[in-house]
Amino acid sequence: MASSVVVLGIQWGDEGKGKVVDLLTERCEAVVRFQGGHNAGHTLVIDGHKTVLHLVPSGILRPQVRCLIGNGVVVAPDALIAELDALEGAGIEARTRLMISAACPVILPSHVALDQAREKKKGSKAIGTTGRGIGPAYEDKAARRAIRFGELLDPDSCASRVEELVDYHNFLLTERFAAKPVDVAFSVASCHSWSDALGSLVGDVSQELEDLCKFNANVLFEGAQGALLDIDHGTYPFVTSSNTTAGAAASGSGIGPLELSTVVGVIKAYVTRVGSGPFPTELFDSVGAHLAKKGHEFGATTGRPRRCGWFDAVSARRACWLNSVSSLCVTKLDVLDGLSELAICTGYRINGQVLDRPPSGAATLADCEPIYEIVPGWKESTASIRVIGELPPLARAYLNRLEELLGVPVDIVSTGPDRDDTIILRHPFPQS
Repeated sequence: MASSVVVLGIQWGDEGKGKVVDLLTERCEAVVRFQGGHNAGHTLVIDGHKTVLHLVPSGILRPQVRCLIGNGVVVAPDALIAELDALEGAGIEARTRLMISAACPVILPSHVALDQAREKKKGSKAIGTTGRGIGPAYEDKAARRAIRFGELLDPDSCASRVEELVDYHNFLLTERFAAKPVDVAFSVASCHSWSDALGSLVGDVSQELEDLCKFNANVLFEGAQGALLDIDHGTYPFVTSSNTTAGAAASGSGIGPLELSTVVGVIKAYVTRVGSGPFPTELFDSVGAHLAKKGHEFGATTGRPRRCGWFDAVSARRACWLNSVSSLCVTKLDVLDGLSELAICTGYRINGQVLDRPPSGAATLADCEPIYEIVPGWKESTASIRVIGELPPLARAYLNRLEELLGVPVDIVSTGPDRDDTIILRHPFPQS
């Protein structure tokens, strides 16, 4: 029987979802990206060769896989064109296997200008966005003034809509943020060129998914960022502008929720965060520096250094509940090699109270003190191990403890960046 599997991060993003998606698509007919924009990046390493994707679903490196960009994604056409050109320059046929939902909002140059102007005005109180126009594009979607991809196919109607929207953006830029306006004519011309370059890829993703389900195809839904950055359930306001939780797989692609059979939650063996916001287990010592260096903790999209900390079971338990996580994938286990002891956050302490669930609101979370359980580390290397029995006993004990704390089985373990550096105990797509 065919399966529809959601793969998403259940921390603050950067959990290694791209590698997991690429690995699992060996048994897939299609991969769907359902939220976010080119503010997210997935790094894939196959036989030592690195590919970084931002908008194109991670299944693109499998020649048999159809790749779909769902309506929940805001798309920067220039970024998508550059990504497709890079893939095809590397010999990967991309355009013939990609479909973009006609309902995807388009990111205009004025969205980027607004994003950057707003962050600049906030100064030290900035959210820490990538400055790529994601938030303003989602704002326009909610306000029902967005330009959607399907509109690019009607140049005359699209031109008047773009002029009206950019005029509005320019009012905000000049009057609210004292910034330079964006050229309206350039924005209109850009939409015409984007239509020429990408118009043939625009389609009905929901209908495509219905057809795939009728033929019992295996479909994977790929999330970006992480559950703790969800606009509703994350560490608000230090969140992204979309719903990053599993429920968005249905609304962000056009499939009924009962069609989704499994949710794979991807977690690092420790935790990282990019940008501003509370981070109870953040490390500022030599261990934090070790994790950052050994884990190569720099953003795939921006290159920004990631903040590093011990594994936080409190936030992960909440994320498992929010997403109905039925299977865990633990990545970067090898980064913990050589540490004499490890700490796992099992609760928070605030104002004399002990919490086993995260509090509501970023301000309260910032005041929480982590309660740690100390467990022994291991000296042996786990790098590139592909059989669970070959892991050091203390590494297996660490994984078992994460299972106990989260109440979800660890079915996949990543021991290195390459596609094959993986232990699969239970595959979410059973072989027929």
